[in-house]
Amino acid sequence: MRYLTDRKRAVGMGSAKSGTAHFWAMKVSSFALLILIPLFVFTFGPMLGKPHAEVLEYFSQPFPAIVAAMTFVITMKHFKDGVQVLIEDYVHGAAEKISILVMICVCYAIAATGLFAIARIAL
Repeated sequence: MRYLTDRKRAVGMGSAKSGTAHFWAMKVSSFALLILIPLFVFTFGPMLGKPHAEVLEYFSQPFPAIVAAMTFVITMKHFKDGVQVLIEDYVHGAAEKISILVMICVCYAIAATGLFAIARIAL
């Protein structure tokens, strides 16, 4: 019977070398959202309940369109990173890789659709 300490069991296992990158990506995107979400609420909020033509005219201006686009893109990136970490923690094997690929494709498709809609309104 071998008696190994926790340290001895961990020696040679190495590190994943990607946890820090995920951590900082989530911190940076959450800080960006901390600024962008109130900006989005204050630019989008006054348009609630307004006629369609007035909303289109308002979002054809650069500032509201840029704020909406940035909020949408960074939200989808933050969502993608968060769901990827969740999948890595709870799904293993081939299902993990397939789930991550599907999730990334869905997130990029949603982001592209949102950007297209904002561009159609703004232009």
